[in-house]
Amino acid sequence: MTREEQLIFCKKCTNRKLNIQQEILCNLTGKEAAFINECNDYNMDTTIEEKPENITPLSSKSLLTKIPNKTLEKLHLEQNLPMSLTASIVVGIIGALLWAIIAVTTDYQIGYIAIAIGAAVGFTMRYFGKGIDLIYGISGCIIAILSCFLGNFFSIIGYIANNETRGYIETIYLFDYSQLVPLMKNAFRFIDILFYSFAAYEGYKFSFRSFTKKEIEQLSDI
Repeated sequence: MTREEQLIFCKKCTNRKLNIQQEILCNLTGKEAAFINECNDYNMDTTIEEKPENITPLSSKSLLTKIPNKTLEKLHLEQNLPMSLTASIVVGIIGALLWAIIAVTTDYQIGYIAIAIGAAVGFTMRYFGKGIDLIYGISGCIIAILSCFLGNFFSIIGYIANNETRGYIETIYLFDYSQLVPLMKNAFRFIDILFYSFAAYEGYKFSFRSFTKKEIEQLSDI
């Protein structure tokens, strides 16, 4: 274990103490921690409260260094990719529709909505999937990007429907899809690349299951 990984436990152990340099030492040995995977003298300090900033998404690579293989296998069994994909796609479509409604109503395309869509897709993937494998992050990233493009498409349909006083469903049915790419190119701005990138990043990052440091310690003891 690295010194940083050892400190995760030492900071919450009742046997800790600080030296003159404010470094955390073991009160039993008077030295820095020397344990590898677990400390036999570890005693959790229950007076320490878990802070929100201690919640961090961990990929399977990070988990492999902190959680026993037996526990990791259990976490793999709790994953649910089909459910997370279905829920994330539904949320992505809803986000795309909201984007289009706002764009058509205000006559202005707000790029920040792409970031919100990416976050919504990612958190939905995390909640329903409980995923720690790479496929969850990749799926969240792809769904987030496709949802943003779908939002642009729905916006185009909305503009055309309003200009030609048609219904939205009718416009989708009668739309000349050979003109879709040219129309999206005309509506695309350079700054959209930035917003789409943020959406893709959030769709990836937030799709992984998250653990608090306390939960990592508990899992390590299983």
